[in-house]
Amino acid sequence: MIRKSNDFNRRILSLPAIQPCECTSPATLLTSLINVSRKICGYRSEFFGSNKRNAIKAIRQIEILLMFFEEIQGRKAEDLSDSVVLILLELHFIFQKLLFLLEDCVLEGARLFMLMKSEFVANRFQVLIRSVALALEILPLDSIDLPIEVVEFVELAAKQTRKMKFQIDREDEEILNEVRSILAVFDCSVTPDNTQIKRFLDYIGIKTWSLCNKEVKFLESEIEIEWSAHEKLEFSFLSKLIGLMNYCRCILFDVIDYEAVPLIHRYGAEIIDCFNHDDFRCPISLDFMIDPVTVGTGQTYDRSSIQKWLRAGNSTCPKTGERLKNRELVPNLALRRIIRRCCSKHSIPYPESSKQKRNITRTIVAGSSTAEKIVWVLAKYLARLLETGTPNEKNRAAYEIKLLSKSSIFYRSYLVEVGLIPNLLKLLRSSDGLMQKNAIAAVLNLSKHSKSKRVIAENRGLEAIINVLTMGYTTEARQLSAYTLFYMASIEEYRKLIGQTPEALMGLMNLLKEDSDRSKKNAMVAIYGLLTHPENHRRVLSIGAVPLLVNLLETSDRETLIADSMEILATLAEKPEGATAIMRCGALSLTMEFMSSCSSSAGREYSVCLLLALCIHGGCEVLQILAKSEAVISSLYIIIREGTARGRRKAGSLMRILHEHCEVVAASSDPIPVRLSNERSVQAW
Repeated sequence: MIRKSNDFNRRILSLPAIQPCECTSPATLLTSLINVSRKICGYRSEFFGSNKRNAIKAIRQIEILLMFFEEIQGRKAEDLSDSVVLILLELHFIFQKLLFLLEDCVLEGARLFMLMKSEFVANRFQVLIRSVALALEILPLDSIDLPIEVVEFVELAAKQTRKMKFQIDREDEEILNEVRSILAVFDCSVTPDNTQIKRFLDYIGIKTWSLCNKEVKFLESEIEIEWSAHEKLEFSFLSKLIGLMNYCRCILFDVIDYEAVPLIHRYGAEIIDCFNHDDFRCPISLDFMIDPVTVGTGQTYDRSSIQKWLRAGNSTCPKTGERLKNRELVPNLALRRIIRRCCSKHSIPYPESSKQKRNITRTIVAGSSTAEKIVWVLAKYLARLLETGTPNEKNRAAYEIKLLSKSSIFYRSYLVEVGLIPNLLKLLRSSDGLMQKNAIAAVLNLSKHSKSKRVIAENRGLEAIINVLTMGYTTEARQLSAYTLFYMASIEEYRKLIGQTPEALMGLMNLLKEDSDRSKKNAMVAIYGLLTHPENHRRVLSIGAVPLLVNLLETSDRETLIADSMEILATLAEKPEGATAIMRCGALSLTMEFMSSCSSSAGREYSVCLLLALCIHGGCEVLQILAKSEAVISSLYIIIREGTARGRRKAGSLMRILHEHCEVVAASSDPIPVRLSNERSVQAW
């Protein structure tokens, strides 16, 4: 798992120590060595899910050496010989590695992983402590002005360190064998004894649902790294552990204690306090930056604020006044992490602006036969809960199905095959708002599977989903139902059926009117999915979608929302009645403005598509306005030069139409409309 550790991004059990520079002064080196030693000693009071004896033995030796370092510091550090300084440099390097190893041993979320790696971890302790012993053996103590008792003390410590043996703890080995036997039982398609599972969970300190869920998240991140790095050396091993921890989370914990906001890293608090919190505020909006981005001048702004500034026609840096050479916005990830930590420390809510999409291609397969059998047992258990469980058990089952199906194609397939969808759909009509929300989230994830859509439709699922859209108890449930309709609309039969249901279209319009950006986004996604059926164009126009979409162009500060609205308008403008409705709402000038100020290639591309469709159906009036706009012509040249293949094609078509119009105007004092042949009429989509 890649995680923050001081100033490093590192994977677990990688120990990326940095060799101190030889020009570092002895006093500075000694101070740093003492600080690292104290951090190591601070782990004595931590909980170790495994490898505890090895860790304590290592810490005990560092405690002895810490007293030695403090004794040297009390004297004149600058008098230390070069050979002593070289040994201290080497010890500093080794201690960094030891600190990283201890961090991993106590890391919440990695306890099962570290237990399974106990033999490797013991070997790492052995190598590091042996390296300390070798360094102490050649340390010229006689060159340091120390009391004789201190010298003897260090020599004794060196002998002890040299003789130390680090092996896997006997208790760790017993629990490790239990875990292996549990996996072997699953491999035989038999359900293991839950008492045995509970015993190993208690041993490594996993006593709550949230701690178990952290284990799952950690293992998923590890397997993601394995897949992306094309290593796959431990893919099967990690798949087994993920399956096991998913089973434990679903079956052994009756109470779902949702995870609290992550605490600031152990050594990050003092760093956070060094910053002036006003530096976290956007120079434009003066609010905490949610998504900080850096412009060409090196200044940082919140993405939504600088995008609004650029859309207003400005081409300079708001803070310095320098002209921007380009509109590129570079995410400032380091600053975003610091702001998030600051907000966490001071209990300030930090809304996430977006989530990075994950590649779940690797989840098509289980990863191992053991994982496959665990998932099958788990799917049948959840199906039984939905059928015969208490209301609380059904709610918990829906929540677990949501989690399992969120990012795993394989889990989705087994959950669909086990036949739990009909009972899951019944929960959509529940009077319990939380149960309804969990159920629609689970249905949404399952609807992404190819076989699920027909099962949902045959069990009156469309009716239930539309009911949540129109009368859902929570905003989130209504948002999720809209997204579910988008996936259902990928089948032409259901796309037509949804479009023929007035309640569905009105529900989407009402969602589009809500203040939440997420509501607007999901409503537009669903509408776009419906528009791929030609008959739905007329229906969407008839319910008044165009004024709402055009209003978004004018009022929204979110470039992504404007781009989504532009995409739908471009699709509607493919037909004359759609183009007419869009022109009546005054969308032409807004589209021109957005295209010239938009920082994303997708947004500019949608703008070109809409303008092209309006030219085709709007005639001479539109052509005259566009041909006179230097900003539009300039933007078209930029897209032709830098855009995608599709964007270049659309921009080229629009440019040719405008050139033809200008030629006609030049040849006649009375401009006549340009007749566009079918060959030249490039559709917006």
